[in-house]
Amino acid sequence: MKKTIPLWTLYGLRQGKATVPWPAGDRDSQEGFLGMPRFDPQKCQEGCRDCVDACLPGAITLQGAGEARLNVDYGRCVVCQMCVEACPTGAFTASGDWAFGVRQREDLVWSRAAASDDGAALQREIRRVFGRSLHIRHVDAGSCNGCESELQALGNPLYNLHRLGIFFTPSPRFADLLLVTGPVTYALREPLHAAYEAMPEPRFVMAVGTCAVSGGTNGGGYSCGNGLEGELPVDIYLPGCPPNPAAIIHALLMLVRRMPQRVQGGRMTEGADRA
Repeated sequence: MKKTIPLWTLYGLRQGKATVPWPAGDRDSQEGFLGMPRFDPQKCQEGCRDCVDACLPGAITLQGAGEARLNVDYGRCVVCQMCVEACPTGAFTASGDWAFGVRQREDLVWSRAAASDDGAALQREIRRVFGRSLHIRHVDAGSCNGCESELQALGNPLYNLHRLGIFFTPSPRFADLLLVTGPVTYALREPLHAAYEAMPEPRFVMAVGTCAVSGGTNGGGYSCGNGLEGELPVDIYLPGCPPNPAAIIHALLMLVRRMPQRVQGGRMTEGADRA
């Protein structure tokens, strides 16, 4: 009997290995990705409020005068680039800054001084407990499913999350990390807390997406609060609408101390970390 080889097998053999070597290599497969807009207060024009009026989620607000007249909170940014389009002076410019995971919420607010980090004891505990593996329980707390589409991409041949020793589990009883998406609607608040309480100690929480970090465009509305703010203790904040798969991987590896934090005081500082 003559045997045949499926076409998808032939295609795979011809294409070769699809998984990117990142984070082991330099290529992260995010070439041309549009990330968080960069802010240069020196180019900000006194009396101008075009960016404030254009910012739907309220990530840019007026707070004073001079270079400190604007408050820029990337934890509320949905990466719509409206501030870039509206700014007449180039104070806001487009960038490829996608690795915006941080350990402290304050680091998502633009400032000249970086936030302090006194989590040395937590860092040692993370290293002791996890080593190089991590099990995740994901809870959708009212997401639009944009973040879920990026989470699903983590399992494709390009990203292949399992190669890093990171796995999703269907039960919170076997999870190390509770990964939350969505603005935490009132209807899903109780299931969210139930999942957290079912997790064994030590347990950690990651807010993925601007909605989970701050509520996003829906924060404080009739059906939800402001994301995980005031709900659960958060260990990693990752804004974005949605954050791309590489940003999610970077944030997960940050938690287990296998990659550095790149953002301090709302600014990308490549390779910087406060470990």
